[in-house]
Amino acid sequence: MNSFQPTDVHAQLGDRFYAKVDAAQFDNLALRHRNQRALTSIGLGQASDAFLKKHFLDFVPFEESFPQPLALAYHGHQFRHYNPDIGDGRGFLFAQAYDLQGRLLDMGTKGSGQTPFSRSGDGRLTLQGGVREVLAAGMLEHRGVYTSKALVLFETTDRLERHDEPSPTRAGVLTRLSHGHIRIGTFQRLAALGDDEAIEKLVHHCLQYYLTETDPYDDGGSAKALMMFRKVTARMAWLVAEWMAAGFVHGVLNTDNLTITAESFDYGPFRFLERYDPGFTAAYFDHSGLYAYARQPEAVGWALA
Repeated sequence: MNSFQPTDVHAQLGDRFYAKVDAAQFDNLALRHRNQRALTSIGLGQASDAFLKKHFLDFVPFEESFPQPLALAYHGHQFRHYNPDIGDGRGFLFAQAYDLQGRLLDMGTKGSGQTPFSRSGDGRLTLQGGVREVLAAGMLEHRGVYTSKALVLFETTDRLERHDEPSPTRAGVLTRLSHGHIRIGTFQRLAALGDDEAIEKLVHHCLQYYLTETDPYDDGGSAKALMMFRKVTARMAWLVAEWMAAGFVHGVLNTDNLTITAESFDYGPFRFLERYDPGFTAAYFDHSGLYAYARQPEAVGWALA
């Protein structure tokens, strides 16, 4: 595992962007999924199950990455209603590392316990929810969609109460691998706080570490924020086109679920079309069809605007 290269790039932004947290304590029941290809991409292909448990269930930090997990702060429009009371409520950024091509990747969790952003939630994930994310990410990757990867999924001994599945239900802890967790909602929060200095800092950070492609419209005098917006918009257009071609319905295209790297992630009530139906919705609570299959381009365009 000498090729594993952990880092702590996100910590350079400072504590205006996150809260340092502690993971919940879990009793391991079983390792339910390990993504061998994704683990290999960051130099952990030979990692033992015990190593994975140590770092992705017990959350012992990697040297040279964060000494303590970071719950990321953001706001968001949820079904077009602005909500300032969100953030990483049941997950955190556990570590970062460079892949074998030198690309910066995040290891973020889901179901790892409460954070300052949990509100009344228990910070946990059902095992069924974890399995759904494994399936969604794997199916989308197979169909050529730019998506986060379900890196590791553990089942724990906890039992959870949920209104939308038979309870008590089994619990899990998921770690996903993605190119970044900076969301549209990350910028919305800073704008709501009037923190122009932090916005400028974040723009430079995104251009340096995530949006490194050439901007064909840049004549050397473009404002950094405008350059970033063009790059994010182009990436989002590709992502939505990939969703549509795959017959995928995300279900919850809130601005806190859209990252600046335009990587598909956070699979809750997703669905795939069984037959063409432009009005098909994935979320049972989307009564107006706001995020229906054919309205996904509109939804992402609205989020960018």
